[in-house]
Amino acid sequence: MAAPGRCSVSAAFWEHLRHLGLQDFPCGLGSWNKSRFDAHTSCRGGRSRLGTDAAGQEVAVLLGEESPEALMELLRDQHSPWALPPDCSPQDQHLREMAVLAPELVRGSNVFQILRSLQIVGKGVEEVDEGLLQLHQLEELILSANQISRVTSANLPRTLKVLELCCNAVADLQDLCAQPPPELQHLGLGYNRLCSPSQDKYLTAAFWPNLVSLDLSFNNFTDLLGLVSQLSSLQKLRILVLQGNPLALIPTYRGFLVDSLPKLSILDDTHIGPDERHQFHGLARQPELTRSEARVVVSIGEIRGVPDPSPRQQLEVGSESPVITYSYCVMYEFAEGEEIEDSSCTEVTKIHQSPTVATPGVDSSAWDMGETKGQKEPAATEEPKTHSAKVFVTPGKPWADTIDCSYRKEHIAKDLAGLKSYLAAGTIVSVMEEKVLSWPVNADPGENTVMKGKAGRKLQKDSAKLTVPRDKQKKKEQKLCELHSDPPIRKTLGTRRVTLESLLATEDLVAAVCDFGILITEQPLQPPSLEEKDGKKGKDKSKKPKAERESQASQKTRASAKGIIGEFNNKKQNRTQEKGKTKTLLNWRRFEGSSQCR
Repeated sequence: MAAPGRCSVSAAFWEHLRHLGLQDFPCGLGSWNKSRFDAHTSCRGGRSRLGTDAAGQEVAVLLGEESPEALMELLRDQHSPWALPPDCSPQDQHLREMAVLAPELVRGSNVFQILRSLQIVGKGVEEVDEGLLQLHQLEELILSANQISRVTSANLPRTLKVLELCCNAVADLQDLCAQPPPELQHLGLGYNRLCSPSQDKYLTAAFWPNLVSLDLSFNNFTDLLGLVSQLSSLQKLRILVLQGNPLALIPTYRGFLVDSLPKLSILDDTHIGPDERHQFHGLARQPELTRSEARVVVSIGEIRGVPDPSPRQQLEVGSESPVITYSYCVMYEFAEGEEIEDSSCTEVTKIHQSPTVATPGVDSSAWDMGETKGQKEPAATEEPKTHSAKVFVTPGKPWADTIDCSYRKEHIAKDLAGLKSYLAAGTIVSVMEEKVLSWPVNADPGENTVMKGKAGRKLQKDSAKLTVPRDKQKKKEQKLCELHSDPPIRKTLGTRRVTLESLLATEDLVAAVCDFGILITEQPLQPPSLEEKDGKKGKDKSKKPKAERESQASQKTRASAKGIIGEFNNKKQNRTQEKGKTKTLLNWRRFEGSSQCR
């Protein structure tokens, strides 16, 4: 019996039969066909017309009833309100047609004797109960996209040849292998929670002597050598699906399987030809080549559409504002635990995220993202597992209409399970802007304006009377040109999420163009005009005595310089939209079983 509160296969089956309406018009018995199945009904005293029975013979049909052909037409015509949806199973259509031609065969428990295929898909089933044992002729059982975590083999009909459990929550095969159906030819366990090495031992001929097809895709098998040693005992195995497992990321994965299982015809939905067998011949005798590591190449090409920052770089010649320089780079995430062969980029920080996490928030004014956690959205077919990722940044490039990053990096990941979670989640790609304010070395912002005081004017007069040698003058000019740079101000111009899940299947390359849309940039800063400065000074003079004004002159000039710096920082909040859109070309390429950002 099914546990209380849990949806069982039997309950879902009876609900499915009710939904098919096998006892309702135009199926079943009723006023529309009763005379054809009532042995005591005669046509005496009534007018009749001809119809055709299930054997093709003409039979009399009383007026007011429907012929079998008319009832069948109501089931088959796609515009009929009694037609089944186009995606219904052939078994459902067969049951309804049988309910028209021989309704007594599908009444009550009689349906158990004729049912050979049963599909209960996406109905929230949690338990495979003993009610299935009533289906004495059942050969195919499809229970995909449910919530089944364990299957008791004693509750499965012994006649079963196909068992499909794709997209469930099966994590242990022990109960299924206690008394497995002896004639089973296909076992579908894709998109579940099976992992190495605990489950490898249940995938042998001792449990599945007649298995021809096995689907283990998108589980968590990591031990390629251990799994192959068990699968080699399945002498009748011809079709195997392992894509989506961490072990499928190993570069020699396919070649090692092709050479280790010589009777295999199809691997990961791809036919194995003679040329491929010849190519990988002898690889099974070199297990040292199947190291548990994967190689992924990330390449980043060009950035286009970044607004020209030159109007913001220098306000006016001779102004008290700093020289501003801009550079641009691309930031992306990659799974933690990889080895990096070159050092052309900078590792910034670590983040943690879930396989189903969306784009995490990025601070638009700070470079260090800090350590954040993605929100978990548990998938129906896989346990939510967090994985750590690092952030990498390409070298900064100056502005151009087309900024050529020319970036390529090879990552070697030894944590295959972590790499699988990373690829399933996708990566975050951002375009960053770095702004640097540079000041003359001898012109500190707090001291620049002091030179405009009386002391400054006196020094200028004295220096005008003296003759300075040319070589000393050149050194002085060079000294004045030396700049002191403030800490860089970094900002995120745009962020996009790139989907990489296809690298877990049969794809070796993911190429993406990240369209960041219309960028939000700063407005060019305008320095205070001379009229505004003179106006402020005039107002101050009218309010204060002359002596007090002179005593506070240096304080005013210092405050004025600091105000300009504050203006730079505060006016970052005033933004305008540029017309152009910014795009970045990226590639992820996976080696053999391999990954590029172009």
